[in-house]
Amino acid sequence: MTKNNYNIKYKLESGTKKKIEILDGNQSAAWGARLARVEYVPCFPITPQTELIETIAQWKADGDFPGIFEQVDSEHSVMSAALGSAATGARTFTASSSQGLLLMHEILPNVSGCRLPMVFVNVSRAISAPISLWPDHNDMFAVKDSGWIMVVSETNQEVLDSVIMGFDISEHEDILLPVFVNMDGFVHSFTREEVEIPDQSVVDVFIPKKELKVKLDVDKPKSLGIPALNEYMDFRSQHHKAMLDSIKVIEKCHEKWAALTGRKYDFFEEYKTKDAEDIIIMLGANSTIGKSAVDKLRKKGKKVGLLRVRVLRPLHESLLRKKLEKAKRIGIVDQNISPGSSGALFQEVRSALYGMKPKISNYIVGLGGKPVQDKDFMDIFDDIKKGKEVRKWLM
Repeated sequence: MTKNNYNIKYKLESGTKKKIEILDGNQSAAWGARLARVEYVPCFPITPQTELIETIAQWKADGDFPGIFEQVDSEHSVMSAALGSAATGARTFTASSSQGLLLMHEILPNVSGCRLPMVFVNVSRAISAPISLWPDHNDMFAVKDSGWIMVVSETNQEVLDSVIMGFDISEHEDILLPVFVNMDGFVHSFTREEVEIPDQSVVDVFIPKKELKVKLDVDKPKSLGIPALNEYMDFRSQHHKAMLDSIKVIEKCHEKWAALTGRKYDFFEEYKTKDAEDIIIMLGANSTIGKSAVDKLRKKGKKVGLLRVRVLRPLHESLLRKKLEKAKRIGIVDQNISPGSSGALFQEVRSALYGMKPKISNYIVGLGGKPVQDKDFMDIFDDIKKGKEVRKWLM
């Protein structure tokens, strides 16, 4: 369907009135799942994801959610049940956080390796020990090599939209990979803001139900994820190719969603980077605070900007290099730490920019959800202006 057809369909079926509600991130993710008409939601509550599950449970009790909603005995069981559901062709959704995500870890490569489409929402929270209830990104980065497409949100609107777009990408016949959508716990999950809820007819046009060509069927028995020895590398090669091929599928998805809703997303969000000499690269909710710092420094005549990574997997390296080709100095701000090395995003970006000229520094902020302010980002810009490559903790 062409872009113009999507526009026509939107006008015919949704009208001009927008439905705006004040939602937190958990409610936004739940709405994304509801609008996607998911058929199965296995769940296990964990702070700060619990309200997401409670929202769907309430809809189920009220008769507003026709899908199967099932609480199982652990997060490991959640992802196991989700795998089984997706393997039958049912549209599947679930969520977790922190230690819960880590308990699912054994099953994550099984889902992606079997090429099963689904959408999962992670509500980031620092991992133990010691225990913190506030967010950082170590839980998310711990699964970056599990073979899932990964999207990192800045706003609650982006959370809702990313869940819906996730099904369009995941179920594409050339991709068939699960999609991981990340929000920051407490910052997103318990903070309310205006969110536009798309009309159901719009979402139905955007992600019509698709039938898997390969799925489990009791009338036609088959096996998935069978043993492979000499052929194992062939399967991994196909998996990697599907991840790279998803770049074009994601681009098309962004175009279609913009035509339907007017909200345009990309692999990276550029904020005042066009003439910037010094650029901060980061992801997640703190990007909003970083943008505030950019605004204040711009008023002082400083040529600074911010590049937000939205799609972490696949990492669109050629596009990243293009967007940073004029930068002189780069500060990569990580809200995580790979002990004994550096921030994980720093490793990703530095590798992608190999051979380019910018000085690249790494700053660790907000571990365990420790608050950061725009002044902290202004200090980072002052530091990278010195032109020395450094790695620092921002305490």
